[in-house]
Amino acid sequence: MALTRRRTLLAGAALGGVALLSGCAGGPRPEEEDAEHSAAAERLREQAARDSTALLARYDATLAAHPALAPHLRPLRAEVALHAEAFRSDRATPAPSHGAATGPARRAATPAVPAEERAARTALADAERTLADTRTAALAAAPPELARLLASVAAAGAAHAWLLTGPGV
Repeated sequence: MALTRRRTLLAGAALGGVALLSGCAGGPRPEEEDAEHSAAAERLREQAARDSTALLARYDATLAAHPALAPHLRPLRAEVALHAEAFRSDRATPAPSHGAATGPARRAATPAVPAEERAARTALADAERTLADTRTAALAAAPPELARLLASVAAAGAAHAWLLTGPGV
């Protein structure tokens, strides 16, 4: 089982690396630039930002329920916060609902957290894995720059999932 997780982690890291390296060849072509600012790309960005914000809520709920996990969870939570901001700041102009999307009024009820620490880490890992899979599936519909960001964040999510359930945790 650990070997499978390692392979998934390595594959995710390789995917993210390839996506980042492929962006170094030069600037976007005009048709790519138009695609980056299309309504479909904007919807993908907004959904990705909402997904990261929801994942942040899961981290916050887990930290509140299990303060002893803070040394392990805070660095991962900080990265998820950066991911949410990257999807928001990637937009040319912020959407009017930007502030409301991250505020408590827009968040659903606090996510349920298992009472046992190991189960709580596993639940977070499952959420990270599911979101990484969702982002990987969205790559086909994303314009190049957004696809690179999605791939990179998906790879980070796969790494987080492994770190949450891997050895030494």
